[in-house]
Amino acid sequence: QVQVVESGGGSVQPGGSLTLSCTVSGSIFSVYDMGWYRQAPGKEREMVAIITRRGTTQYAESVEARFTVSRNNAKNTIALQMNRLKPEDTGVYYCYARMAVILSEVTDDDYWGQGTQVTVSS
Repeated sequence: QVQVVESGGGSVQPGGSLTLSCTVSGSIFSVYDMGWYRQAPGKEREMVAIITRRGTTQYAESVEARFTVSRNNAKNTIALQMNRLKPEDTGVYYCYARMAVILSEVTDDDYWGQGTQVTVSS
């Protein structure tokens, strides 16, 4: 069994900062890509930031230069530092991990957290 648990959401004024954290645990053989996605009300889920096991990062154009993603491979954690937040950053943020997990055999699959709310409003 695998768990993906996020923390760190909340409410902040425009221009403020928040840090999201996520930990994956369970019968994990290996963690490949990790990342953050978000979904605003009435919109589809979109990629915010992805980080490979080697540390290569990719960001949505809308968050480039404001958000920073990082991970700790030894602890199976990922973080998203969000600065200069805007109202359009509001949404539910989901942690994502592609992992090889140990079931009856080692199986690759995508796993998601339950989501954490980020609200940017004055």
